[in-house]
Amino acid sequence: MSPRAFVPEALTTAQVEQLVEAAHWAPSASNKQPWLFAYALRDDANWAAFSNIPNEANRRWCLNAGALIVLLSDKQASAGKHSFDAGCAWGYLALEAHAMGLATHAMGGFSAEEAQKVLGLPEHLMPECVIAVGRQGDAASLPDDLREREVPSGRKPLAEVISAGAVKSAA
Repeated sequence: MSPRAFVPEALTTAQVEQLVEAAHWAPSASNKQPWLFAYALRDDANWAAFSNIPNEANRRWCLNAGALIVLLSDKQASAGKHSFDAGCAWGYLALEAHAMGLATHAMGGFSAEEAQKVLGLPEHLMPECVIAVGRQGDAASLPDDLREREVPSGRKPLAEVISAGAVKSAA
């Protein structure tokens, strides 16, 4: 589940560093490690700028998180594999957050242009997602339309995502 309800309290720098420590052990093609994590803690000097990166729909809820993390990939370090590798690092971060009793919600709804501006990114660094991290809050704190969506999401049946041998047509 990717919750939208967060307790509005900042994470610590040590907590974010623990998350990224786990993420940076993710495997990557040729061990290029083509990821970078830029973050702002709730209410720190960077928070206002980072709060403009998520799109308007996501800003409705993600600004209650304890930290916002922008996951970047380096297109030069691992051409053609950078996004895949960064996604693996995100998975490690999410698992570590869960082990720490924290919740995460990765967002694809954000402005890459705003991220480039706020972070002063060179051309070879690409924003992949924005991650809200914090202690999970009470769904009652959300607007009605979001509260209704604050339930575990379903998954496709295993038979739809596995194939022994050749992949069969969905037709």
